[in-house]
Amino acid sequence: MSSPAATSHENRLARETSPYLLQHKHNPVDWWPWGTAALAQAKNNNKPILLSVGYAACHWCHVMAHESFEDDATAQVMNDLFVNIKVDREERPDIDQIYMSALHHLGEHGGWPLTMFLTPDGEPFWGGTYFPKTSRYGKPAFVDLLREVERVFRQEPQSVEQNRSALMARLSEKTRPKGKVVIGAAELDRAANQIAGMIDPVHGGMRGAPKFPQPMMLEFLWRAGQRLKDRRYFGAVELSLARMCEGGIYDHLGGGFSRYSVDERWLVPHFEKMCYDNSELLKSYVHAYQATGSEFFAMIARDIIRWMDEWLSDCERGGFYASQDADYSMDDDGDYFTWTRAEMQAVLTEEESAVASLHYDVNKVGEMHHNPEKNVLYVRAPLEEISKRLKLNVEAVHALLESARQKMYAARLKRPTPYVDKTVYVGWNSLCASAYLEAAKVLDLTGAKRFALRSLDRVLAEAWQPDQGLQHVVAYSEPAADRRLVPGLLDDYAFTAVACLDAYEATADFSYFSFAQRIVDKMVERFFDPVAGGFFDTAAGGTEKALGVLGTRRKPFQDSPTPAGNSVAAIALLRLYAFTNLQSYREQAEQTLELPAALAGKFGIFAATYGIAAVHLLHPHTQVIIVGEDDLVEQFRAIASGFFALNKTVLNLAANKAVPQNLPPALAETLARARQSGTLSLALRSIADLNATETMSDDPAAKRGETVKVIRYGVSSLTTVQK
Repeated sequence: MSSPAATSHENRLARETSPYLLQHKHNPVDWWPWGTAALAQAKNNNKPILLSVGYAACHWCHVMAHESFEDDATAQVMNDLFVNIKVDREERPDIDQIYMSALHHLGEHGGWPLTMFLTPDGEPFWGGTYFPKTSRYGKPAFVDLLREVERVFRQEPQSVEQNRSALMARLSEKTRPKGKVVIGAAELDRAANQIAGMIDPVHGGMRGAPKFPQPMMLEFLWRAGQRLKDRRYFGAVELSLARMCEGGIYDHLGGGFSRYSVDERWLVPHFEKMCYDNSELLKSYVHAYQATGSEFFAMIARDIIRWMDEWLSDCERGGFYASQDADYSMDDDGDYFTWTRAEMQAVLTEEESAVASLHYDVNKVGEMHHNPEKNVLYVRAPLEEISKRLKLNVEAVHALLESARQKMYAARLKRPTPYVDKTVYVGWNSLCASAYLEAAKVLDLTGAKRFALRSLDRVLAEAWQPDQGLQHVVAYSEPAADRRLVPGLLDDYAFTAVACLDAYEATADFSYFSFAQRIVDKMVERFFDPVAGGFFDTAAGGTEKALGVLGTRRKPFQDSPTPAGNSVAAIALLRLYAFTNLQSYREQAEQTLELPAALAGKFGIFAATYGIAAVHLLHPHTQVIIVGEDDLVEQFRAIASGFFALNKTVLNLAANKAVPQNLPPALAETLARARQSGTLSLALRSIADLNATETMSDDPAAKRGETVKVIRYGVSSLTTVQK
């Protein structure tokens, strides 16, 4: 959403660089940014702190801001009773996550805006999410709540202390395994079976509402299906992916997915679109295409890229923007994305309108409560049904629908446009780069590969310093002379290391592998706990990080909107181990994954990335090495990339790169053994000469559990090394 209209009043947030904080710079609330000055003010005045956390594309954040933070009377109460601190969860996820954890310990559901009440020392004692200006939704009026919280703070200090003490004890709990914890396939099987039992058998996704896509959960189920050869898991994922892109959560005109739907049928979404949701769903649709061969899933994957290219890409410098808002003003509730019947008929021919109305279920009464004439576009009738009803052949219906889509999208582009947060975050960019590289590899998308590499190059050039490590932000949406430098968090390191490994596999450019190794080594240095194992979310040291409860460092294993940092860190370590044979990488990964093993079952669907990391640990890593650059080699590469397999690496090396100085050490050893055994030469012969379905080499590496083999896939063969 665009910033509110400028007024003569500006608060302290006017000096910030975060687009979300700048949206509140004209509020009459006496906002403080997070920092030592704000907490000093609370201590000096012995006032409780009201901490409000949100983000630029958050619908209910905008609602609460409009109702309360822009209201002079409400702001006066806030200013009189509290020191008010505003935080952008995207700029400071460490602050958001630990106070969100405190809210969960209070037994409340999480969400944004996050509204927490803190002691003057910054320690939480109560909180919630959205509070309305007047009493409704079973919630008290915000001003009444403020007065009651301040009264309890003054008159019932023992209650405040009891809550504070209990929350701090919970936040400080350390998870340590008792003795040696064995992570086995049986535990993964139980988790997969439990999650599969929670899938909505009609609409896909998790049962009930609201409904979130949960791409990490879907990826975990894919791997369960692959490991167990069980169609039930594949079916659950295919159903979920198919129903999602039939619903209104999918943008049928512009491409891409909204954050979540408010109903169980995926019909009515909150229309904000986040880069990380779409990057992870892109991977899911690519993998669904690999597993099924369905061109429908490939089409959705390409459409996600189309939307991201158009709306979330810095075409000049490289980089992915953070999000697109749901609304363009407070008088709008998804109006940019929804249609009245009259609006549709105004831009389409009669035939186009007839087809589009049936396909997208556009009627005089739609789904939006604020304006009942507004329709969310979703697939109600397939083309075959429309063909029978309108007595047209399917090809004609398809042509009319495609023409209608193009015209409606062109008309939509003329509407007032929701705000795009052009902040370039390191971790999220790396997620997007990895997803683009995966799609480019499987769907042969040269442009996607080129942009992914360009974006990753920008992250490495602008956000990485060998001595300082990674920063959290590459560039802010709003240019500022005084750019805030936020040190990189665990997610930034883990996601970027994985993206560098993906880039190495896509290009065979050794510099990407070198970057991956340096980033992981710095991640271990800054975040790893050598005593108990696992990675903290923030680096040790720094007075600013000790503010409030930030001195209590967390080890995140639960997926939030993004994959859990510890799980992705373990995946990066295990992938590096496969390339280097450095035992320390595997040991650190094992220590990390052992840490929450006893509790992982309690995390349910939010332990999905943990489960994926455990698959990396338990299952052999398969490397497909193809040397050469001719047409035959390209056929090998396409076949190797075309199917989904556990822990598979496909690397195409030009002859001048297949030498030890251009290779990770384990890979250099692999190629040397393959040359000696004669296996490598098989990959360079014509397809007709490859008759053996499997040839095992007599190699000393077998004593270490490794094999060099030729495996036949269809009509072609691939040289693989399995560890």
